[in-house]
Amino acid sequence: MKTYFQNKTTTIHPRYKRNLKRALSFGFIWFIFGLVYSLLEYGLLGDSKLYPTTGNAYEPLNSFLFTLPCSFFVGFVQGWVEITWLRYKFRRRSFWVKILFKTLFYLLFIVIFLVILTLISNAALLKKGIFDAEVISNLFGFISSFSFWSIVFYMGVIMDAALFYSELTEHLGNEVLYNFSFGKYHKPKQETRIFMFLDMKSSTTIAEEIGHIKYFDLLKLYYSHMTNAILETSGEIYQYVGDEIVITWTEEVGLSNNNCIECYFKIEDTIHKKRDRYLKSFGLVPEFKAGYHIGKVSAGQIGVLKKEIVYTGDVLNTSARIQSECNNYNSSILISGILANKLNSEANWVSDKKGEIILRGKTEAVELFAISK
Repeated sequence: MKTYFQNKTTTIHPRYKRNLKRALSFGFIWFIFGLVYSLLEYGLLGDSKLYPTTGNAYEPLNSFLFTLPCSFFVGFVQGWVEITWLRYKFRRRSFWVKILFKTLFYLLFIVIFLVILTLISNAALLKKGIFDAEVISNLFGFISSFSFWSIVFYMGVIMDAALFYSELTEHLGNEVLYNFSFGKYHKPKQETRIFMFLDMKSSTTIAEEIGHIKYFDLLKLYYSHMTNAILETSGEIYQYVGDEIVITWTEEVGLSNNNCIECYFKIEDTIHKKRDRYLKSFGLVPEFKAGYHIGKVSAGQIGVLKKEIVYTGDVLNTSARIQSECNNYNSSILISGILANKLNSEANWVSDKKGEIILRGKTEAVELFAISK
């Protein structure tokens, strides 16, 4: 038996990294639309020195330099508001209800933004104060024109495009959408990955006792409470299989700070903190077991009617088999000896060698280690 002691490093929290990355993607979408708008504006106005609606001076370079940073900033703000606040307000609503109400909310934001932007722009061009009578007059002339409302409409389209992206990311997963978009797995790639197969104990009995509808509600709550733990340890959800969830890490990420093992304990801590809610709603607190292994997989995109990124390799079968041995060894976590030897030598848990298993079609035994706090 060997005991480890935890080692902490100061890094940006993975949840904030993820939020920042997604908010920046909103900024990028707005930047692209802002660039298209500036190019169209330049194509229509050409050598004109004045905006036909307001009579303000038109300078192509200033327009680009002003529009593009502002577009990115507005997109980033929308992304941050959406990801950290607004999406939680509508997470139980249907897709179209979300889009409708969020559109109304952001349209108000857009109108206010355009009014402020127009005031600042006019004041800069006229070299006068923001509340100067001429600046205010130009503002009212602009917002009462077709041009203003056409811009509002255009920005509404950008906003809905960003919202659609956000919803798509929620359903597919951020990494999956990124990989699809940039064709990372268009051709099969070989990677070394860690897999955790985490399964709810006595799930069949629970479903029979509480009924399948209530059992489905239990699964939804159960999986939702895993979210922060997976984010905090930089895990990727590979798939849900009924009451089983498969989480994966690249070798580097999974071994860093022992993320793969810490994920289990963070899930366990969260479920324990929520035990009163489970007892009140379902009359039980779910328990679970996990099997881990590390190895090479082939990763690639398959499918015609429904595309999906899949992993193939012995590591998946071995991980599933290790998880199935948890009951035999009366252990909640079993990991392979290969993974145990790669983990950081400083952690807050204890490992204990339990035995070996020989997989079907293999001659070399796989060592098993039980992990406990």
